[in-house]
Amino acid sequence: MDIKDIIKPENIVYEKPRLMNDNPMHYCPGCSHGVVHKIVAELVDEMGLEEKTIGIAPVGCAVFAYNYLDIDWIEAAHGRAPAVATAIKRLNPDKFVFTYQGDGDLAAIGTAETIHACNRGENIVIIFINNGIYGMTGGQMAPTTLLGMKTSTCPYGRTAELNGFPLKISNILAQLDGTCYITRQSVHNTAAIKRAKAAIKKAIENSMEKRGTSLVEIVSTCNAGWKMTPDEANKWMEENMFEKYPLGDIKDTIVEK
Repeated sequence: MDIKDIIKPENIVYEKPRLMNDNPMHYCPGCSHGVVHKIVAELVDEMGLEEKTIGIAPVGCAVFAYNYLDIDWIEAAHGRAPAVATAIKRLNPDKFVFTYQGDGDLAAIGTAETIHACNRGENIVIIFINNGIYGMTGGQMAPTTLLGMKTSTCPYGRTAELNGFPLKISNILAQLDGTCYITRQSVHNTAAIKRAKAAIKKAIENSMEKRGTSLVEIVSTCNAGWKMTPDEANKWMEENMFEKYPLGDIKDTIVEK
């Protein structure tokens, strides 16, 4: 019997998204980036946006996102992705334009670009990966690092007196008139992945319908930076990150311009 007779379309329960390349990923085992990449690839394909999608690659762990998703990409300087996305979307209003950024990129060096793009209500999607640490550069403290959390630059744990409080940037952006959809999700299990996919799909629809800025925060793990196994990192995230960054929609409206 030929293998093609066994692997029929009706028997397939899972397959690699068509728009994901065969390049080996550089992410650490257990990293959330690969799951989010898969979601984006699936949605672009399912929504028929392959020829209309432009992604803005960040500076950080996901800097090589363009190696994995077979769509058009532009790489932005550190933190400047929302500014680049603004120009691209205004010049190509019929395109789906999204940024893919970590917490250091979006909530530290890119705070101004993020806030002003959202305040203007640019019709873009921002996918925000929040793992509470600078993963690529050595595990330093990020704006989102939890109180008491140890990093290479606060080895005894973050303190409010010395380091300030964790920055809940999504809640800040929800207060701006230009944002239409702000949600916080995760991808640590099957149910969470389904909810995250639905949230990103809604954000894409908002962008294409010109409803304002949508941001999907993904509370994520960095088991390498946290110095944990993938299982330990998922458990630690559930027990610690979710308390400070609770999952669910923060804002859902339509921007009136």
